[in-house]
Amino acid sequence: MSALNIWTYDWVPDFPRGFVRDLRLRWACEEAGFSYAVKTVPFDGRQTNHLAQQPFGQVPYLADGDLQLFESGACLLHLAEKSDKLMPTDTEGRAQTIQWMMASLNSIEMVSVAWWFLNISGEPDNNLSGWMEKRLAQLEDVLSDREWLVANRFTVADLLLADVLRVPQVRELGNRPASERYVARVTNRPAFVKAFADQIAHFKQADEARS
Repeated sequence: MSALNIWTYDWVPDFPRGFVRDLRLRWACEEAGFSYAVKTVPFDGRQTNHLAQQPFGQVPYLADGDLQLFESGACLLHLAEKSDKLMPTDTEGRAQTIQWMMASLNSIEMVSVAWWFLNISGEPDNNLSGWMEKRLAQLEDVLSDREWLVANRFTVADLLLADVLRVPQVRELGNRPASERYVARVTNRPAFVKAFADQIAHFKQADEARS
């Protein structure tokens, strides 16, 4: 297999640590048993210093040999296509995994990120709250009668949805015991624990380099 390089920032402030989305790619590689390296672009000047690799100046992006991809969802799908530990190989299981990946990004995260930004900007009663609560209630119904989203086992769809749901402000919005059990179950996996710890250590080491 060609070399996998996950690109992230060399440093970020304390607030986003543990939630920078290179974590999703690290986690997927840990689940699949892929060897990978973490490479960095400077946080300072991030709006313009890597536009050739990521046209919106964000991270992560992924290099798999000569192939380069941006957007965490696209990178996860690429990694999942390389390992049945991340996605079933049968037609139905694969299709349902992709379906839930898209739902996590488009039906949940699209709402939750906008709601979260408005919330931290001082508008806790913003107009997205009702939509957000409805989406989370609908998801609670789904998670109330299943342990995993697809194929009765962990897939990359669970990785992505749990990462969307584990944001503290999202978890604090309402009482959703099935969703809470789900997030705890998925994030207790050793691959997540290692990926999370590695990201925290990466940025902590960067603190020392900047001091």
